Amino acid sequence: MSTHSIASELMSPAAARTAVDAVISDFLDDRRRDSGQRELAGAVKLLEEFMVGGKRIRPILAVLGWQAAGGKGDETTVLRVAASLEMFHAFALIHDDIMDDSDTRRGRPTVHRILAGERGDDPSERYGIGGAVLLGDLAFAWSDDLLHTAALTSAQSAAVLPILGEMRTEVMLGQYLDLRATGELTDDIDATLTVNRYKTAKYTVERPLHIGAALAGADTPVLAACTAFALPLGEAFQLRDDLLGVYGEVRQTGKSRLDDLRAGKNTTLVASALRAGSTAQRTRLRTLIGDPDLDETGAEEIRAIFEATGARSAVERMIDDRYRQALRVLDTAPFTADAVTALKHLSATATRRTS
Repeated sequence: MSTHSIASELMSPAAARTAVDAVISDFLDDRRRDSGQRELAGAVKLLEEFMVGGKRIRPILAVLGWQAAGGKGDETTVLRVAASLEMFHAFALIHDDIMDDSDTRRGRPTVHRILAGERGDDPSERYGIGGAVLLGDLAFAWSDDLLHTAALTSAQSAAVLPILGEMRTEVMLGQYLDLRATGELTDDIDATLTVNRYKTAKYTVERPLHIGAALAGADTPVLAACTAFALPLGEAFQLRDDLLGVYGEVRQTGKSRLDDLRAGKNTTLVASALRAGSTAQRTRLRTLIGDPDLDETGAEEIRAIFEATGARSAVERMIDDRYRQALRVLDTAPFTADAVTALKHLSATATRRTS
């Protein structure tokens, strides 16, 4: 097991990402070498290729949480824990693509589409889905392997494991709420924000910060400040994701901007348009959103209604409000100065991104 220590550079999100990627690469190399099984080597290769190109925001935030709480010295443990979060995220994304019936992820075919393409017989789709479920399960198991080989002290284990358990429960709940709401379009903006909070704000921002901070022995005020910063930023992150799902450039996002509309995702953008729209506009939205055969012409009509009702502008304002709220927390948060600087930079990147 290799170690990767970059003490003077770790506060840079780019440097943290490089270090976490190196941990993941070494781990998968070890699995490939130690297995002695050609079949497992194929699974490792598929998972390795799937994980290329991710933003690594969760492991970066775990590292920043550790730094915010005064963590210093050998970074080996926090980097390995951070890598375990990214491996868990690979599991979540592989299964999410199945649930959403997505064709692409990060500009490449999704895992279940790749596996289905390996078979030319009639049940190829079922084979692809089954194989992808298993590969996601493997990533889940390997996220635990990374965690349990991170040389946690007994105090760190006692602090981190309950948070990790909460994170896993929360993201599963968020996914369930999202799945239940898909195809059931409503103008209940608060309901969409509840989904965002569990599926993204807590999973993507709050819990990774908590986990990193807990590794450094954070006290209650530090963890509370993590929450106060994370929840508005996480909601803003998801709201930006919702906009990119409809307006993003495919070459930048790596996924179709028809997927969410065809699936009937009940996002805050959709709920805002339904609430503000006329009877005729609401009828058109309910007719078009959720149509599996929706084409770009129909999508343009939907986008025009989002503009006409002010829904897109409303969501942009919500993003900006939450971004500013997160920044205000950093003004008084009991974090190290370097961590505050890095978190401010990450906040801007997360809310103004184009992919």
